[in-house]
This record gives sequence, C-alpha cells and structure tokens, in this order.
Amino acid sequence: MRYIIATLCLCLCMLAKPLMAQELNAKVIIQAPKLKLVSPKVFKTLESEIQAFLNQQKWTNDQFKQDERIECSFLISITDELSPSSFQAKVTVQSNRPVFNSSYNTLLLNHQDKDFAFSYVEYEPLEFNDNAYLSELTSLLGFYAYLIIGLDYDTFSPLGGQPHYVKAQEVVTQAQRSSSKGWKAFGSKRNRYWMVENLLDKRFEPMRRGLYEYHRKGLDMMYDKPELARRSIIKSLGMVQGVHKNVPNSMGVNSFINAKGDEVISVFSDPKVPAPDKMKAFNAMVALDPANLQLYQSINKKTGALPPGGLPNKGRRGK
Repeated sequence: MRYIIATLCLCLCMLAKPLMAQELNAKVIIQAPKLKLVSPKVFKTLESEIQAFLNQQKWTNDQFKQDERIECSFLISITDELSPSSFQAKVTVQSNRPVFNSSYNTLLLNHQDKDFAFSYVEYEPLEFNDNAYLSELTSLLGFYAYLIIGLDYDTFSPLGGQPHYVKAQEVVTQAQRSSSKGWKAFGSKRNRYWMVENLLDKRFEPMRRGLYEYHRKGLDMMYDKPELARRSIIKSLGMVQGVHKNVPNSMGVNSFINAKGDEVISVFSDPKVPAPDKMKAFNAMVALDPANLQLYQSINKKTGALPPGGLPNKGRRGK
C-alpha cells in the first residue's frame, strides 16, 4: 500500500512540474530528385533520423520548456550520388525566435552551405562527440546546432551565445581531419570555419551586441514602445555598420544582412515611421549592402509594413 501511495505521489509531483524539453525544434526535409543508385526510401529514413538527432540531443546544460525550444529548419538537397553510400549535397539552414507580444517570428539565420559531402547507409546510427570527428554528417549537424543556439542566446542577453560558439568552434577544430573545404581556413572566406571565427573575433563584438539591441530592445519592445524600439534597431544597424567598416565584406555581416534585410524594410517602410528614422535606416542598409540599393529605396515609399509588435511572450530567457 505504501508503495502505491509513494508511486502516486511521485507521479503527481512529475505532473506538477513543467515539462522539460531539449533545445531545438528542428524540421528536416531532404530533397533527392535525380536518384539513380539509391532508393528514395533511404533518404526518408535519413530525414527522420536527422530530425531525431537534432531534437533529442542535449546540446546545453540549460533547462528548456516545451514552448521555449528554438525553431529551426534544415533543407538538404542531394545534388550528386558519388556512390550508393556517398553523396554530394547542399544544406539551407534557417532559425528564428519569437518576438514578444505578437505572432511574428524573426529570422536569425538564413544560410546555404554548399560544401557538404557525406556518407550514409540506411539505419546507420548517427553518432556525435564534441571531442572527436566521427562523421561529416553529424559534425555538420552539431556545428549548426551550436551556432543556432548561440545566435538565439545572443539576442536575449549581450554576448550570451559565447559558450555555444566556442562549442561550434571545437567541432570545426575536430573536423580539420576532414577533406571538406567547409572546415578549412584556406580556400574560402564563406564557410563554417569563418562563420564561427567571425562570431568569436573581438572585432565582431559590436555586431553581436547589436543583435541584443536589435531584438531585445528593438523588436521585443515594438508593441509597447514603437518609437524607442525603432531607435534601438537603428542603433544596432550602426553597430553592425562599424564592424563592416573595420572588416569589409565579412561573412558575419553578410549573414546579418541575409537574415535582417527584408525585415528592416518592413519595419521602416511603415508610413507611421518619421522620415528621419526612415532615412537613418535606409542609409545604414545601403552602407551595409550597396548592391541592393534599389531594394532599400522602398523604405521611403508609403507602403504597408510589419505591424508594431512581435511574437507572443512565451517566457523566453533574457530580460
């Protein structure tokens, strides 16, 4: 009888606690339109295994509630079958985060990685170790998992993503034994090596602090204090602009533009935005991305825009 009562008490205690979850809520799609050697079923299996790998792995020591998980997606396009178990591919990685007091998701990462060749046999377990290079596939997935988490944390507290970028860099270090140029310092300035190197470079600290300014003091405040929020966004663009002047054409700044360019247009093309604020945003984006000057001219047109506010407040980290 005592055993039954104790078991019931334990169950009640567990129900009283909020359900804890892992950090990521990743959606995975694999496209393989021109297969000749491999059955499409293999990639359906891999799709499920990658999604489970990303979502069930514990990437940090922090506790996440179910509705705090970071929304992200991995679109893997198989471009060539090198053998029945080896493939050339490209992967598009996106992540976003909620903005308080609205139903709007803001994009944090929008990146296509073309330096991706991997091996896989159906039902082969996906093994990962922070301190070892076990496979090209799991190293790439682990790298982007840490990167996504780091970016998310940077938006909730100044430089909050630091330990997660360090973990991403450790994955890069272990992967130096790989033949893929995606992990190397030479040959390209647009790969995984340089992505995390930029984020950990002291010269890029203003840009990372700008992520906090843009999101926590900007978008998150848009519902309650839109004028103050827009000033914070303008300030953040100036911080990114300062980095761009010191390190022209960097991968870090380009990644910011890829994620935020359209959103800045949406925020500042609102007819309610004062002309001086429109001009500041326009000048900042043209300085960062002069090739798209014509696109940013829509900031000064009288068009509809993003309504003031963000996503529902889900009790995310950060003050």
